[in-house]
Amino acid sequence: MRLIWLALLVLGLPVTAREDMSAKAWLDNMSQALQTQEFKMSLIHLQADHIRPLVYIHGQVEDQEVAFLEHLNGPPKNAVRVGSKVTFIEHDQPAYSVLADRIQGVLPPAFAGDISVLEEGYQFVLGGRSRLAGRPGQLVRIIPNDENRYGYQVWLDMDTYLPLRYDMLNLDKQLLEQIMVVELIVLDDAPSILREAYKAEWPEVMPQPQREKADNWQFKWLPQGFKILVRDNHRLIGSHEAVEYISLSDGMTHISVYVARAGETAMPEELMTRNGLSLASERVGNAEVVAVGKVPVGTLIRIAKSLTIE
Repeated sequence: MRLIWLALLVLGLPVTAREDMSAKAWLDNMSQALQTQEFKMSLIHLQADHIRPLVYIHGQVEDQEVAFLEHLNGPPKNAVRVGSKVTFIEHDQPAYSVLADRIQGVLPPAFAGDISVLEEGYQFVLGGRSRLAGRPGQLVRIIPNDENRYGYQVWLDMDTYLPLRYDMLNLDKQLLEQIMVVELIVLDDAPSILREAYKAEWPEVMPQPQREKADNWQFKWLPQGFKILVRDNHRLIGSHEAVEYISLSDGMTHISVYVARAGETAMPEELMTRNGLSLASERVGNAEVVAVGKVPVGTLIRIAKSLTIE
């Protein structure tokens, strides 16, 4: 306890202020830090047998958020965000831009947004403290209110409130996915790479495809906190047939739902990978419904079965 007290003094924050903070307050501070602070993170992303080293840089340039994500292994693969425009740069295809508030694949979208939206589906509980990337960290557990989603835990730097480690856990508390910071550098100003990104001429945002006339599919049931984000038409890889696409999220994870005319090819009834990604297929009337997401298979089955035309 004395060591913790001394560490808090070194960090320059009154001991009582840190000791009295709720789990929600820690997460609110994290959200603010991810939006406003200048920093560089070296990360390791662990998924089953896959290990991906990444570098993520964030800062403010002329009151605009600018971020850069680089994949360090394999062919060059980067992403740049300026405001609400994200541009993907890969070695084997032309760069393209989309509208997005965050670069996907680093942290859950709600971490840099309104933490309150998570309260419909999760509880926040303070855990212990430990040292990560050479910095003292506070654990916050994000515990699901039901068995329709996975649990999470995040360690926050006690100086900057930036995340130092993020785990996704299944219902048996087994680790499915982890992002760990191995080096965190707090910057005094936005580095030159972000300033150059801000001034660069990136491709225009890809136009959204015109949504074809489609059946008005509705869900009779969704897990508490999940909302519909997008409805449009997709064409599945290897098929020229357009399918109805619905994107759902509770702030921590996304679920994709595809609806098409039932075909002659049998679809897998269910699938779950070691990184937590699940798939479920259901026949609803004359339609085939496929739901994919990092939630338990049973949740996807229930969502697919709840679809109806109104």
